[in-house]
Amino acid sequence: MIIARSNPWLVCPRPNPQAIFRLFCFSHAGGSAMAYRAWAEKFPPSIEVVSIQLPGREDRIHEPLFTQMEPLVRAVAQALLSSLTKPFAFFGHSMGAVIAFELARYLRRLGEPAPMLLFVSGHPAPQIPNTQSITYNLPEPEFIEEVKRLNGTPKEAFDYPELIQLMIPLLRADFEICQTYAYTEEAPLDCPISAFGGYEDQYVSRESLDAWKTQTTSSFIARMLPGDHFFLHTSKIYLLQKIAHDIHRLIGLGV
Repeated sequence: MIIARSNPWLVCPRPNPQAIFRLFCFSHAGGSAMAYRAWAEKFPPSIEVVSIQLPGREDRIHEPLFTQMEPLVRAVAQALLSSLTKPFAFFGHSMGAVIAFELARYLRRLGEPAPMLLFVSGHPAPQIPNTQSITYNLPEPEFIEEVKRLNGTPKEAFDYPELIQLMIPLLRADFEICQTYAYTEEAPLDCPISAFGGYEDQYVSRESLDAWKTQTTSSFIARMLPGDHFFLHTSKIYLLQKIAHDIHRLIGLGV
């Protein structure tokens, strides 16, 4: 099955009907499906990469933004159901990690196919209370300074005020999703969880990454990679190797 672009939620840069496994990828706050477009070229042909395109970015720029986790997860689930036709995993970085986690739990509640493996990257375990300040509603000058501090937006972008003005509503909406997210306790997932963190990430400690272990009754592994919060760019090759390794081990293609 080739995932058609007629579904605006799904971007499949290299459709591969022969793949036996599908990896759905969720981006960080302010990010888009573009973050994963190069991944498809790096994986073996057994794995097809599908990026999730949330409203308000790229070709969906004029669609209303989500500001709360629960309705976003429900919408993503409805968009994905027809594509859960082969074994699959979720990968999410930062905000995307929580979306992937909550989506896995939501699919379980619906009795729909569940991911065989959950990859979480750059985010503390969801049960750990968020102690960071609320910033999504800051006045614009302070909000822009906060965005700069997080180092997730290319520095060159701040040289173009028109571009920043386009990005601010999206960033505010995504920050609101993250900063108003409220974890509710449920039974742990039964799929393995693989967690990734950056050695220099000042927002996600190894301890908070290890705490993801309580969210599964299956196997768990945490790996630290060189880099800050956006180590998935600076350590991409190693990250993709480990993702492919974990998938192949799970489906019996060796290590």
